[in-house]
Amino acid sequence: MKNVLLASADQVAIDAVAAKLMGFDPMRDLKFVRLAHEQGLGVGDPREIELVGDLDAGNENWHFDGPFKKMTFASRNQHRIYWGPLKKPLEWSLKTWLAPWAYVASVTYHDLYWYPVFGKARVEEALRSDWAASLRTGRMRSLTRQDAATRTWAKSTQSSFAPG
Repeated sequence: MKNVLLASADQVAIDAVAAKLMGFDPMRDLKFVRLAHEQGLGVGDPREIELVGDLDAGNENWHFDGPFKKMTFASRNQHRIYWGPLKKPLEWSLKTWLAPWAYVASVTYHDLYWYPVFGKARVEEALRSDWAASLRTGRMRSLTRQDAATRTWAKSTQSSFAPG
């Protein structure tokens, strides 16, 4: 967990800053950010976005690997289903008596294998985090404007949003 909060009136700027933090070049690597920027829907070029608040956090690079470098058995096969060679057979199978069995397979995999083997530890770790504690105590709802200003806020220079 990175414990960084981004906020802006410009949703394209939020996506661009989040992508930059993950180590991407939003204008080159993320087509939707570039297209939104080019169509004037927001600011997607990080050089045109003013960061206020915790500037050190705003300049981090988390070296995000992306979803295709560490794909699980399930994600590999989901990729094959949606974009690969299994797409056509799956579309056909959804029109047959086989369709309800996808639900059975999903419940079996997730409830009987994935959660007990991998998921339970992740959920328990998340429940021990500062974020979970703040949600349990309601502290997040009572943040003052000054508290919020200490976190990283992405603000487009073309936006009217200004914390503080």
